[in-house]
Amino acid sequence: MNLDKIKIALQYALPKHAVSRLVGKLAAAQAGALTTQLIKLFIKQYKIDMSEALYEDPAHYKTFNEFFTRPLKPEIRPLASEKHILAHPVDGAISQLGAVVDGQIIQAKGHDYSLQTLLGGSEQDVSPYLGGKFATIYLAPKDYHRIHMPVDGVLRKMIYVPGDLFSVNPLTAQNVPNLFARNERVVAIFDTDIGPLSMVLVGATIVASIETIWAGTVTPPAGKDIFTWNYPAGGDNAIKLKKGDEMGRFKLGSTVILAWGADKADFLADQQPETVTRMGTPFATIAK
Repeated sequence: MNLDKIKIALQYALPKHAVSRLVGKLAAAQAGALTTQLIKLFIKQYKIDMSEALYEDPAHYKTFNEFFTRPLKPEIRPLASEKHILAHPVDGAISQLGAVVDGQIIQAKGHDYSLQTLLGGSEQDVSPYLGGKFATIYLAPKDYHRIHMPVDGVLRKMIYVPGDLFSVNPLTAQNVPNLFARNERVVAIFDTDIGPLSMVLVGATIVASIETIWAGTVTPPAGKDIFTWNYPAGGDNAIKLKKGDEMGRFKLGSTVILAWGADKADFLADQQPETVTRMGTPFATIAK
């Protein structure tokens, strides 16, 4: 058995939820000098450019989670403000992008999976995206882990879907069928100028939690049920976010999947699998 197969086999055997929750508690601990040393080791291991961070000194961060979700200097990620441009929501790398064909989207070469399952199983929720476009962006440990809006939007629904916590790195995506549709995830559905837009925040091994700016920590609630929250389209309680606004964050990394409807927006020609992404840069053009 080669090393890659061993890595995949270990993921099936690993008690992923227990390990992830334990790591989450450690990452939230205020351990003083020990926390600072851990952060310094992480910076060195993953070659993180701390000159981009709003707070460059590792000692500033009281917990590893504070460091991992560190804010950037405001000028570091200029926003593509043109109204006809969708902006990248995160720093990372494109895993896959393309058309939603017969309700299926691409996970990796040879692996397609159901968008309906990814969004929690509702035919009503998936119908606006049939024949539309999707994009999957992987956030590596070194990346900035806050998630931003690619376009102005009003939040209409949030869905929590329980599941596994496999790693979401490229090796796992190529070898674990239905990876993103079997992992724990949070789905946020927005009304936008391009119609309904889904942003799926996928959990992974040692991802301690997924947060949104309107609900705080969404995972992990108790039990194995799917939870759904609906939000008003207007009025004082409507949750309205501008393009570039933060909408959520990962504590210890993962993947974001976007989906929008047919003939609404087209990816720019230079956007391909393995393209490095930077939050705020042009991603797609809105169809006229």
